[in-house]
Amino acid sequence: MSELTSIAGMAAGILGLAAFVPYIISTIKRKTKPNRASWWIWTFLGVIISASYYAVGATDTAWLTLSYVIGPFVIGLLSFKYGEGGWNRFDISCIIGAIFAAAMWWAFNAPIITLVLTIFIDAMGVLPTVKKAYFKPQSEDRVSWLIFFVAALLNLIAIESWIFEIAIYPVYMCIVESVVLFLLMRPQKKRSAFLFFDH
Repeated sequence: MSELTSIAGMAAGILGLAAFVPYIISTIKRKTKPNRASWWIWTFLGVIISASYYAVGATDTAWLTLSYVIGPFVIGLLSFKYGEGGWNRFDISCIIGAIFAAAMWWAFNAPIITLVLTIFIDAMGVLPTVKKAYFKPQSEDRVSWLIFFVAALLNLIAIESWIFEIAIYPVYMCIVESVVLFLLMRPQKKRSAFLFFDH
């Protein structure tokens, strides 16, 4: 652990949490419509990822995982009134998968297995928001996603040891934020009828 990784990790956590502020404001003003399934899946998975990630030895990079529990929880609450989309079989399967991953940790004392499984499930949970960013980019807050992306970059700097169990989450988050940000920032054209999953 170095002073640079420590500062970068804490900055990533603070910035990650701050990114939710404009998103929350935009949601309350009804400019942004969070997908209910995505944000509750992220909240639930965030708890498991944060716990398992810390258990495998992450320290400096763990701050961002904590912010991704608090922020999604608040937005998840707001999504009941201001959001869109409901729960389908795919969404429910994500939650069941997360419960299974947590059970694996408890049964085999293997947080790395839990971490990898929940990251994979989290990636599946991102798809409804990726779909929304593709078809209705105006329904997402660009400023928030830009800050999320910067926080993810800072978290890469905060990686104290470039080993699989420590690096996997920051790398994954950087990829996710990049994809959503790209979809939101690209020039708007007529969308095709392509669908990932039904809400």
